[in-house]
Amino acid sequence: MPDHADDLDSPLGERALSKLRWRCRRGLLENDLFIERFFQRHEADITIRQAQALDTLMDLSDHDLLDLFLQRKEPEPAWAGADVVDLLRLIRV
Repeated sequence: MPDHADDLDSPLGERALSKLRWRCRRGLLENDLFIERFFQRHEADITIRQAQALDTLMDLSDHDLLDLFLQRKEPEPAWAGADVVDLLRLIRV
């Protein structure tokens, strides 16, 4: 039986990637710029785990998301696990 963690580290399928890109459209241009740069750099190897972390970030308001991208604040442990923290590192670079 395959390990569930291995499933999460599998590459995201083309259809799921398309849906994720649509979900990541934001109201603030600054957020869109961070997200678009992330997709340009990592689109070919985004994993299911990273997609789930990005989905968690998309539940935030635009201003809270921008504060995270600009490192004005760090994610709260109550909603952000290690996967979200790792993804933020990739986005912020």
